[in-house]
Amino acid sequence: MLIHELSKRTGITAHTIRFYEKSGLIKGKRDENVKSNKYFHYDEETVDKLELIRDAKSIGFTINEICQLIEAWYNNKMSVAEKLEVLDDKLLCIDTKIKQLKEMKKMISQFKYDVMEEKC
Repeated sequence: MLIHELSKRTGITAHTIRFYEKSGLIKGKRDENVKSNKYFHYDEETVDKLELIRDAKSIGFTINEICQLIEAWYNNKMSVAEKLEVLDDKLLCIDTKIKQLKEMKKMISQFKYDVMEEKC
């Protein structure tokens, strides 16, 4: 399939798909039988990878982390235990961010209270 069909199937813009391709996250293939254009063609594995990328981004993975995940997941370089460890590490990072955000919220609430006290 061409990039526009891939975009429709995944809900990811063609521009973003090109970015992922330049970042090495996915790879299109040229049809050697077609000499009139240099369009890239994508397969079902690319659809799967893009869905993984979209989901990983939505839960806070960085592009570098996603690249490592794809490399490991699709090249069978990681055992199930190693995959679970990567996910556990990300969960710890998320817990840390939640704690930091709660602390920030508390500080902002205190600043807000202090400002309101100044008005009185």
